[in-house]
Amino acid sequence: MADPLILASSSPRRRELLTQAGIPFEICAPQVDERCALPPREAVAELSRRKALAAAVLNPGRFVLASDTLVAVEGQALGKPADAEDARRMLRLLSGRTHSVHTGVTVVTPAGDILTETDSSRVTLDPISEDEIYAYVASGEPMDKAGAYAVQGRAALFVSRLEGCYFGVMGLPLYLVRRMLLRAGFSLS
Repeated sequence: MADPLILASSSPRRRELLTQAGIPFEICAPQVDERCALPPREAVAELSRRKALAAAVLNPGRFVLASDTLVAVEGQALGKPADAEDARRMLRLLSGRTHSVHTGVTVVTPAGDILTETDSSRVTLDPISEDEIYAYVASGEPMDKAGAYAVQGRAALFVSRLEGCYFGVMGLPLYLVRRMLLRAGFSLS
């Protein structure tokens, strides 16, 4: 039996999605510099590459998977909020608007080959009142989420339209992970 995949992420959502998909994995999430001045779609590809390569150095000869997600509205990248006020700012910015969610995925093979792809989706949120924004931020849910919301959580109440991959908006587009792992030679059966 092959070694489990190395997941270069501490995200509970990514762990949950890989578990649901039946893909065996171990976690190795080294800290990397997440500052990146590239446009959002290019930034998530670069950041997923950095994470994958950092984990690959610590796990030579193993398959490594990394991912990074950013929300973008009018070209402005929204990562994880710094604090409650930043989360409220992001939610006000997204309220009643359509935005993009970009997720970069990188796979490093045991031979050191690097595959990187990006999934992009469009999400429309209904207008959100100040009271709803304050209550949602007070719940704590938005604090570790790109764009300060979780499509699979309480924020599902605000989502009026989603075009693209639901799992990509969650942070790990499973169709893309499958495609890349198969191309890399990782057995999914």
